[in-house]
Amino acid sequence: MIAENSTNLDETMKQEPRPAEGKLGDFTTDPRLLRLCAMALVIGLISAVVAKILLLLITVITNLAFYGRFSGQAASPAHNHLGWFVVIIPVIGGLATGFMARYGSEKIRGHGIPEALEAILIGRSRIELKVAVLKPVSSAITIGTGGPFGAEGPIIMTGGACGSLFAQMFRLSAAERKTLLVAGAAGGMAAIFATPIAAVLLAIELLLFEWKPRSFIPVAIASIAASALRVVLLGAGPIFPVAPHATLHPIGLVFALIVGLIAGLVSCVMTSYLYLVEDFFHKLPVHWMWWPAIGGVAVGVGGLFEPRALGVGYDVIGDLLNGKLLGMAVVGLLIAKMLMWGLALGSGTSGGVLAPLLMIGGMVGALESHWIPMGDPGLWAAVSMAAIMGGTMRAPLTAAIFTLELSHDLNIMPEVFVGTIAALAVTVLLMKRSILTEKIARRGYHIMREYSVDPFDAVRVGEVMDSEVATYPATKKVPDLVRAFAEHDSDVTRHHAVPLVDSDDKLVGLITRGDVFRALEMKDGSKMTVLEAGSKSPIVIHSDELIQDAVALMLHHKVGRLLVVDRDEPTRLIGYLGRPGILDARLHRHEEENLREPGLLSRTS
Repeated sequence: MIAENSTNLDETMKQEPRPAEGKLGDFTTDPRLLRLCAMALVIGLISAVVAKILLLLITVITNLAFYGRFSGQAASPAHNHLGWFVVIIPVIGGLATGFMARYGSEKIRGHGIPEALEAILIGRSRIELKVAVLKPVSSAITIGTGGPFGAEGPIIMTGGACGSLFAQMFRLSAAERKTLLVAGAAGGMAAIFATPIAAVLLAIELLLFEWKPRSFIPVAIASIAASALRVVLLGAGPIFPVAPHATLHPIGLVFALIVGLIAGLVSCVMTSYLYLVEDFFHKLPVHWMWWPAIGGVAVGVGGLFEPRALGVGYDVIGDLLNGKLLGMAVVGLLIAKMLMWGLALGSGTSGGVLAPLLMIGGMVGALESHWIPMGDPGLWAAVSMAAIMGGTMRAPLTAAIFTLELSHDLNIMPEVFVGTIAALAVTVLLMKRSILTEKIARRGYHIMREYSVDPFDAVRVGEVMDSEVATYPATKKVPDLVRAFAEHDSDVTRHHAVPLVDSDDKLVGLITRGDVFRALEMKDGSKMTVLEAGSKSPIVIHSDELIQDAVALMLHHKVGRLLVVDRDEPTRLIGYLGRPGILDARLHRHEEENLREPGLLSRTS
């Protein structure tokens, strides 16, 4: 009987797939990557078309609102001649946005990226069709009627919605849908700004929450495809070309550090200001549908005194990078832009933060250039621009590469990178949340943005298993085992489950304390052998498999322990893995992070 059980156990373990056998490697990518790449290519092309439509829609609405003409020719609200009537235009846009949000979808409110994050982390990467339609329309109305925003937030949300909708047409996992959602977002950003590399970095630093070829490669393909189609639809980059700067003396890095530190402080002020405004609107005794119209009043008044603060402001960004905007003109524009941006975005209207960050950062850098004895205003505008973007969004690599792709000036890379890292250091030390994640935190969700390798994916079972595992003869009766428990036999009571072996010391089963209690409650339980009372097919694992595989087995079979067996001889028991062993893997990582060991210069007691 026992020999037969041993044979059945051996066959069962051989039939069960062992994912770690011969397959452990640097990455977990499988051939499904090719399918995702093909889908991402299509999504990238769709995103470029959507970006073209969004920009055209913004242009048409701008022409209608400020010049009374139906035209797709680029126009800036700054040159309007409406006089006091300019105050009314943003209010009308705010009313339209509030109406669409209330009666269409509340998810179109905000600046796009937090909403994309929420869809990924909470909504299993599913975005509704009406969001994909209403988000670009509402954003185009807001920006076209003078809203001081950029198109990047809306296109990230809209491109992500297109990717999500495309993914929902096929049988995919939530992780695969996330990849395609982010592919659409990256494609949209690459098409808007002609920045394919920065778009991929934005996906990695803000949206994917992982670094895997399974997601990185499809997102890169979508970004490249969108950037390529952009050349046909919108023209080639860069969108803010500048004359290359001369390489600075190394002392320039010191000034870049100072610019970055100031940018970090400005980032903290901007984030705090935005959410103070949002808190103010939440205290108003009116429905949130009317808030964008109230914010529109602030935009209109600001635009009356400083028309260049209206709209996207790409022309202003270009002037800043080329050193054409200086002096008191920068001071007035900076104050107006910050006030208008915070009041409008805090009201819950639809618009992006990236272009305002670039514009505000550029103006801060242009002002600082008056006190920096080297370089020119355009250089320091670029450094501050990247630093404020990187510090505020907590995306330093994105900000640095984004600035280079916008200008195609590689000579400023050292200063830009130093400034961006300095700003990041300030914001992570002074603020718990970024301008993007604070909104999600206020909805009761927590986002951790520090990426590291999960110890469950790096530690093998053999490293944490208990190799001193006691066995029990399968022919013994249940009362014999009960007596061993009562006598606190350390060999038997060491674990909550006891492996059972035959006369040749081969593994044939497993009995838990729960099995013992159930047997004792049965009429003939006292006559049963421990093998009859226990399980003849215990769940096993091999010592060379990962803790992640062990956890998956435990969850799948709803057990709290695994027996570790020899891969070549499945009935030979070599270890026992319970929950304490799994927690040991976490303990090792905790000690690496927090256990500080004495060094040569440390005090000795």
